[in-house]
Amino acid sequence: MIIREERIGGQRLILGDCLAVMPLLGKVGAVVTDPPYGIGFSHGGGGGKLARSTRLDNMPIIGDDAPFNPSQILSLAVPTILWGANHFASRLPDSSSWIAWDKRCADYSNDQADCEIAWTSLGGPARMFRHVWNGMLRGTESKIPRVHPTQKPIALMEWCLGFLPNAETILDPFMGSGTTLVACQRLGRSGTGIELDPDYFDIACRRVDEATRQHDLFVTPPDPQPKQEPMI
Repeated sequence: MIIREERIGGQRLILGDCLAVMPLLGKVGAVVTDPPYGIGFSHGGGGGKLARSTRLDNMPIIGDDAPFNPSQILSLAVPTILWGANHFASRLPDSSSWIAWDKRCADYSNDQADCEIAWTSLGGPARMFRHVWNGMLRGTESKIPRVHPTQKPIALMEWCLGFLPNAETILDPFMGSGTTLVACQRLGRSGTGIELDPDYFDIACRRVDEATRQHDLFVTPPDPQPKQEPMI
C-alpha cells in the first residue's frame, strides 16, 4: 500500500511498507540499499563528543528489532548492493564481489566499526572505497548535520552507482533520509525510494528537493577517485 508519493526531480519517493510496495513497482534496473540489520543499532554507545556530532543517540530504526530477511529483494533478480550484509550473510548467496567502505582511512579504532561492508550480485573482485566518516571527521558533508543514525555519505552512494551504468532505475527499498536518491539526482540518474517512517520520508523529500536546486549543497567535492569499472 502506497500511503503517499512524491515526484521530485528525476526521483520517485514513496511512503509505505516496502514489502507491500515493491510488487506494485514493476521492473527496476538495480537495487542499492542499506536495510535494517536486525541488530538493535544504537548510535550512543560511547566515543565521547566525537561520536556525538549529531543528535541521533538511541534513535530507533524501524525493522531493526528483528533479523533482516533479504529474500524479497533477491527475488527481483537485478544487480544488487546490500550494505550491512555481514550482519545477515548466512541468508545470502555466496559472492566474490563484496565491497567495503573504509571510513577511518587511518590506523585507529573506536567503539564503532572501522569499515562497513556490502554484499553485491555484480560479479568480479572485491572493491574498496576510502572516505573518512567518523563523527565530526568527515571527508565530505563536514558542515552538514547528519539526520539519520546510519546515514551514509552521498559520495559513497555515488561510487556505488558507478558500478551500475546501465541500470535505468535504481531502487532503494529502505530509503531512510534519502541519500541514495540524492546521489541519483546529483548524477542525473532515476531512482525510486521507499520509506516506512513518515519523519524520515519528509527528510528525504527535503534533501532530494534541495539537491535538484543546488547541486553542491551537501557535498564538498572529495579528491578525485579512480574511475570505477562495472563489475562483470
